[in-house]
This record gives sequence, C-alpha cells and structure tokens, in this order.
Amino acid sequence: MKKTQSKARQGEGLYIVLISIHGLVRGDELELGRDADTGGQIKYVVELARALGAHPEVGRVDLLTRRVVDNRVADDYAQPEEDLGNGVRIIRLDCGPRRYLRKEKLWPYLDCFADNAIKHVRQVGLMPDVVHGHYADAGHVAVRVAGLMGVPLVQTGHSLGRIKRERLLEKGASSDDIERRYHISRRIEAEEEVLGNAYMVIASTRQEVDEQYALYDHYRPERMVVIPPGTDLSRFHPPRARAPRPTIYQTLRRFLKDPDKPMVMALSRPDERKNIPTLVKAYAEHPELRKTANLVIVAGNRDSIREMDRGARDVLTEVMMLIDDHDLYGSVAFPKHHSADDVPDLYRLVTRTRGVFVNPALTEPFGLTLIEACASGAPIVATEDGGPRDIMAHCNSGELVHPLDSRSMAEAIHGIISDPARWKRLSDNGLKGVRKHYAWEGHADNYIKRLKGLRREASRHRRGQQRLSGKLSQADRALISDIDNTLLGDRAALRVMLQRLKEQGRGVAFGIATGRRLDSAIQVLKEWGVPTPDVMITSVGAEIHYGPEMTEDQGWSRHIDHRWSPEALRRLLLDLPGITSQPAVDQRRHKLSFFVDPTKAPGMKDIERLLHQEDLHANIIYSHDHFLDLLPVRASKGFAVRYFADKWGIPLDHTLVAGDSGNDEDMLRGSTLGVVVGNHQPELEHLYGFKRVYFADATHAGGIGEAFDHYDFFGRCGVPGDDDEE
Repeated sequence: MKKTQSKARQGEGLYIVLISIHGLVRGDELELGRDADTGGQIKYVVELARALGAHPEVGRVDLLTRRVVDNRVADDYAQPEEDLGNGVRIIRLDCGPRRYLRKEKLWPYLDCFADNAIKHVRQVGLMPDVVHGHYADAGHVAVRVAGLMGVPLVQTGHSLGRIKRERLLEKGASSDDIERRYHISRRIEAEEEVLGNAYMVIASTRQEVDEQYALYDHYRPERMVVIPPGTDLSRFHPPRARAPRPTIYQTLRRFLKDPDKPMVMALSRPDERKNIPTLVKAYAEHPELRKTANLVIVAGNRDSIREMDRGARDVLTEVMMLIDDHDLYGSVAFPKHHSADDVPDLYRLVTRTRGVFVNPALTEPFGLTLIEACASGAPIVATEDGGPRDIMAHCNSGELVHPLDSRSMAEAIHGIISDPARWKRLSDNGLKGVRKHYAWEGHADNYIKRLKGLRREASRHRRGQQRLSGKLSQADRALISDIDNTLLGDRAALRVMLQRLKEQGRGVAFGIATGRRLDSAIQVLKEWGVPTPDVMITSVGAEIHYGPEMTEDQGWSRHIDHRWSPEALRRLLLDLPGITSQPAVDQRRHKLSFFVDPTKAPGMKDIERLLHQEDLHANIIYSHDHFLDLLPVRASKGFAVRYFADKWGIPLDHTLVAGDSGNDEDMLRGSTLGVVVGNHQPELEHLYGFKRVYFADATHAGGIGEAFDHYDFFGRCGVPGDDDEE
C-alpha cells in the first residue's frame, strides 16, 4: 500500500527523527568529496531518509542537520527546511556560529543543537518513535533528545574514534597531534555515552561489530545489528548499449593519450585514510598494468590544492609527486571537479572500458562506492580491512588485498583486466549480488521491523502535554537558580533581586536547582526569606516538585528510572579507595552521594570507565573537588530544567539559569540564558566566551540581578548585540 503525502502531513504512521549534523546536507546535487566532512555519511542519511519515507508504515521523517549561512557555500544550506516529498524533510537548525565549521569545531555548540532539536519536535506536535544519531556528534545530541522524551535511541557510528586514533598512531602521528587536530578524546567519550544509552546500534558489517565496536567499554553485542546500507539502483546501473559518452568523459580525455583503455578508478575524498598514494604507486610500478590501462583518481573537488585543509593538501601533494616521479603524464587522469550527477557515469565508464574500480583505503567501515560500482557492472579490488569482506562475500565480484601491499594490489587489478572471461563473470556476479543484498527497500523493511521491537521494549511513559492551572501554566519565561553560593550568600543583594523579581517578574516562573535534598532546600530558603519557588529541582536533578504543596512530578521519577541500578553502583563505588558514603539522610531514590578524597580516589574518567566495563549506567556529578553524586543517565540539573521547560511550554531561550560550580554546567550550556556569578568555582572558567553564558562581576544574587540587565530578562529577553550565537 502506497501512502500519500497528505497522510504524512497528518502524522499517520511512524515518526522517525534522523540526526546528522556536520558537513553539507541537501536533497540533490550532494557535494560529496568537497571536504572531509561531506562524504559517504551525507549520501547515506539522505538516501536512508528517502527510503524510510517510501515505506508504507512511515508517516514522517525529519532529517535534522546544521543550518549554515556562509557565502562560501550554497544558499541551500541556509534554508530552515527542505521538503524531499513523501513526508521526508531536511530540517536545518542553528548550531553555533552561522559560518561553515569542520566537525571538530562543533563540540562546544552541540548542547544548543540538542535544545533546538527538542524545540523543533515540540513544534511538530508528534512524539518520535525513534531518534537515530549518525556519527559521534549526532550521537551526543541524540542521547539528550531521546533521553528527555523517553523514546528509543538508535545509533550508526559511520566511523569510530578509537579506530581512527589507532590507525593514525600506526602511521606515526603523535597522540598530542591527533588530539589537537581531531579532539579524539571528546569524540570517543561521546561514542561511549551513546553506546551506553542506545537501544540499537546499526553497523554495516560483521567486522565493524566484532573488531571495531568491541574496543569500547560499552560494547554490548546484543544491541548490535548489521543492516547494510542500500544503493539507488535507478541511478547505478550498467551502461546501456549505444549510449553516448557522458560529459565527464570529455574532462578525463584531456589527461589521457588513449582514453579508451580500461580505466582503473578510485573515487574518494583526499583523506590519508583513503590510501590513494598506494594505488598510484601500485599502478606506476607494474609495467604491464601501465601499458594496458589508464589510472583515474577522482579525489573530491578543489580549486587550489594549497587552499585545502592540511590533510587533503598532503595527500594530493604526494599523489602529484608520484605522478611526476614516475612520469605518468598521459596515463593518469586527476580531474579537479565533478558533480554528483557525474558519479554514476564515472562507474559506467569503468564498466564500458572493461576496467576495475579500486577502494584502497587503510580501513573501510563499509564501502558504499564498492556497492555502487558493482551495481554499475564494474569488478572491484578493495582493502581486506572492514566492510569489503562482507561485500565480497555477498557479491564475489573481485579481489581483496592488503592496503599497503602495492604489488599485490597491482597484480589483482591486472589479473582481472587481462582476463576477459573472468572480467565478465565478476561483473555479472556483482550485479546479481547487489540486487539481492543491497537495495534500499530491503534495508527499510528490516529497519522498520526492528523498530517495532524497540518500541515494545521501551515501554515508555510519555508524559502528557496538557497545561495545568496556576502560575506555571501562564509563565512565558523562567528563572532557575542554584541555591548555595549562588542565590544565597549576600542578604542585601538577595533582597534587591527578589524585589525586582516581584515588581517586574509577572509571567516569570521562579525555581531552584540544587544538590540539596528537598527538606534541606525548603529549610534554608525559609531561613533566608526566599518565597516558595514555583518549581524545586533537588538532589542534583533527581527530583522535581511544584509549589506551594511541593507536589512531586511522578512522570519525571518514572522517566529517569531507565537503567538505574543503585545497589550495584553503591557496592562498586564503596570498594574503591578514597570514596566513602555520605550520610543516609543525603541518599535518595535516584541519587547516590559520596565523599571523595582526591589524593586517594581514582579519577572521574577511571570511575566512568569502570562503570562502563560493569555495564552500569549513571550520570557522574563531581563538584568542589570533594562531592560525588551518581544519578540515572537521564537525570541532572540540565536535563531536569529542560524537562520542566518542555512540560510547561516555556522556551529554553527565555529560561535564565544561574550557578557557581561544576554541577551547574549542564544547565548553563545550550539554549538557556546562563549566568555564572562572580564568586564561581574555577571549574566553570572554560565556559568563558560562550555568548549564552554571562560571567557576572557581582557575587551571589547580585550576579543574577546583573544578568537581568544583561539579557533584558523582563523585556526583550535574549543575548544582546551579536546575532552570531551558539
């Protein structure tokens, strides 16, 4: 049964949210190879979105990506929404500076992207059936979006940080250089977090599961499923009889003395991991191959090599030097530009000339280009590391070689080209194998079948979106403050701040977010003369109560119970040196509290790793170099603030949050209006420079009053001056 576009608009069927943040994402004319961030993942997510949208049980698919306003890229990427038809949309959300940024620069802004994603879903008015992250950065966001909404989280890694670091170290890069260039520790941390929270992790190959994900502490084989990506068989097919030569042929022939020789082709980004120089060396050092065939290197798009980033510049410089050293002019084509529409024609030229497509990458998580080549009728030679193993098992369409063995690579290519009968057999095998194993329709069917199982497993408690009576239902902005050393500490400043809130704060919901338990928070607020807050987030975000009767939010309690094993966590922590339990009165149903002696206890990273290894899940909150709290993975001050704002319809960008220490950080980051009071702890100083985090000069409540003016909180309510915000 074919669903109609109108049904999708009405919200019938499954609602799927895909997240892919970096690179340049649009529906057509994908700029694959433009840079290291606009590669196979972009193509994958766009085609996945379309395939899911075509499924009769799917009503709506939103592909969330980053909005880019930059005169260096097309205006397409600045459009907030792009309709791909059949209920599929690309939704572009603001995330940090408007200009185009490489993925390693996006980490500070991902919490803001998560807040904007939640805001978008709220505006849609449907609860997603799944939130699916692609790559580590989107995984970081997906954990927050899926966690807040209580919906299943699915992750596709595409490329994993531990493997990248391992490969770069093998090639001689230093740990410090890898960290500086790729922020690899942050990436691996995000991958561990998403693996600990995902209901399902989709891999492209068995090798990816067994040899790559297995390196992670949160590796759980029962959560891993292999669903190979599909290919668009309407675009990738063998050349038709008597079809004219495509436009790209004219570009290639400029380089070649005899352009109709068999083509040995590689198509990838100019990334060192793609190992293009080894292919050039293999071709150059095999006299018979040089005599028999041409070499075609399609390595992204460029205007000038010297203007590319360092990695791409180094790769292409090495390629050019090899061409020159071996005098390959007239035998090697290396075009500067090609379009997305040229790619199928390039594969067909390989088939038409009875050539071979080569993927020489050092490691290949999947190998989509190999599938496209097979679908076009071209035999393949590929690295034996990663996805090509599965592809060859399914298609039997070529040979696998060690990526650094240039001699074997050349022999494999020549062996196929020089044997017409074998060439034809491998070409036919590839065509049959792709149709059987790598069609998008089959991928979508498998995906939807598994998604239904996740929905049953989740048995989620979706909270209602009804508006309750009272002040909260009328509020259009909120002030949420930490208590100790933030709201309290200066009685005179507190009186002034509370008076301003009383006189000017009509429509403002007032709340606190504290590490104290509820009774302790109520008592200290009473001692300081603070009126009963409208909302009290206590125990570092483990509990939410509403005044004046302090009614507990049971929905929040159910929501954060996800994967919470307090007794096992308590036993594990108390077995560690330098860690002792805080008094029983400070322990809560969803909060375990400890004292830490930093001279004896393991570091927080070591504790986190230990939890991963024991398959225990907790949000670790460490503050003042002495206090350690463990909360459920869905609980923290920041998560609780966002839950509260979402439930009561208060925009996050109209929510002023105030704090002084590390356990306030996650509510300060993102789309909220943050203020760090003047007497803050050094652990917050790395937030300097965030335009949505204001560092006040005044201390305690005086700093909050200062933020009232900075953000014009009772008026326009927003970041002053600069439009280029997080």
